Amino acid sequence: MRKKILGIIPARYSSTRFPGKPLADINGKPMIQHVYERARKAKSLSGLLIATDDKRILDSVVNFMGEAVMTDEKLPNGTARCEQAAEIYSHLFGEKFDAVINIQGDEPLLDPLMIDEVAELLNEAEAATLCSELNEDFENPNIVKVVMSQDNYALYFSRSLIPYRRNKNLNTKIYQHIGIYGYSYEFLKKYVTLEPTPLSETESLEQLKILEHGYKIKIKVTDSKIKSLGVDTPEDLEKVREIIKDAAF
Repeated sequence: MRKKILGIIPARYSSTRFPGKPLADINGKPMIQHVYERARKAKSLSGLLIATDDKRILDSVVNFMGEAVMTDEKLPNGTARCEQAAEIYSHLFGEKFDAVINIQGDEPLLDPLMIDEVAELLNEAEAATLCSELNEDFENPNIVKVVMSQDNYALYFSRSLIPYRRNKNLNTKIYQHIGIYGYSYEFLKKYVTLEPTPLSETESLEQLKILEHGYKIKIKVTDSKIKSLGVDTPEDLEKVREIIKDAAF
């Protein structure tokens, strides 16, 4: 039987590096609308909503006729926001979901195929995500790197370059983590009860908490040909504006 999967896009207004980022204009639409419209093209989702803590974002979503719920502004991260949003949504509409996919609100170039790839992984894992090969900008801490086992489970995520190429003759591939996560609904509820962990807080990467507590994350090298470009800075925003202006998005 096909899983019922809820897609959730967490969107906070207050950002240390880029306040108001979800409402940043990209060629006449707020960034969050671009993400929402791209995500709606995924074939695997039974529902899609934006989880926000700010009325300005809520009003924007209502304006472009999307679905959104208000969540507690004190939640520690996007995954906790997804868990609360799923609970609110289920209570309001009486729907139960088998799994939740956390879709990053700062990925306006999102390929819907990636959502479907994560959904497929959830047939065999309780937590899943994606990566792609990285060929440049290895030292950029905003680009999270990942290494995985031979059976495609994440071993570690880092803002540093991993693996370190001590033996350059091997030409080992470097993989960039793509910030889209899938969780079984039961695991998502378990995740929010887990205590913070040292590596997760050191790197400021919430997915490390899962690994540090001994759970697994299934990972796939995406088949998508669309280059992932998250918007972390105003400079990234300008790059995305140019790409969307010149492409058939």
